[in-house]
Amino acid sequence: MTTQATTGYLHGDTPYLRIGTGPPLVVVMGLTPDHDIPTGWERRMVLSAARAFVRHFTVYVVNRKRGLKPGESMSDIAGHLAEAIEHEVGEAIRLQGTSTGGSVALQLAIDHPDLVRRLVVVASAYRLGPRGRALQAEMAALIQTGRKEDVLSHMMTSMMPAPLRGPIRPLVRFATRSMVPTDPGDMLVTLEAEDVFDVRADLPRITAPTLVIGGTKDFFYSPQLFEETAREVADGRAHIHTGWGHARVAQSSATTNLALGFMLG
Repeated sequence: MTTQATTGYLHGDTPYLRIGTGPPLVVVMGLTPDHDIPTGWERRMVLSAARAFVRHFTVYVVNRKRGLKPGESMSDIAGHLAEAIEHEVGEAIRLQGTSTGGSVALQLAIDHPDLVRRLVVVASAYRLGPRGRALQAEMAALIQTGRKEDVLSHMMTSMMPAPLRGPIRPLVRFATRSMVPTDPGDMLVTLEAEDVFDVRADLPRITAPTLVIGGTKDFFYSPQLFEETAREVADGRAHIHTGWGHARVAQSSATTNLALGFMLG
């Protein structure tokens, strides 16, 4: 078994981190400041989650391609990834997407059903909920007005209880200073694509068995959105964690174990 991770760029300039041996499993990351190979604490988190799968799969952890063009849609973004998979992997895959990565994964499974064997969607659904859409629109507006250093701190503090947001914002801004993107263009294109993303009518086109994992206290999505996403897929099911929020669902080992069991099913 290969436990040493390798990194690089797939066809079309899609960054990846690969580890393990076996059938291909592609894991699409959530929203990130830059579309690049994960480093530092982000790399450690990615590897920690991926290692649960490496006994069974060759795991490709991927982001969106670098250099997205203004106005590209979620279908365009998923198309870049599908092209990279077809070119580099050359066979149907198991696919998992988390948060914004879940939007990409759903779109890919809709547009390229023959490319997906099994699909797991974590802390994501066929569209954003009202709070999630409003927050991401605010993040996009900060980028458009030149305030890229405030984007991540605004996102993190907005999900905290209202009385804490003001006092803790300077600390969060300080803590996220190393994560400010050099060029936020890719992040902005992704935010704008997800703002209009709504594929409920297209979900029946997904042919892969699908598992949707969510939480009842997710800031970006409601339990109803998770359940509707699973229900509209031909072979879909949902697992909703009571009392769990967005980050806990995305990062929990319980979620990883559920996904692994489903991928092996």
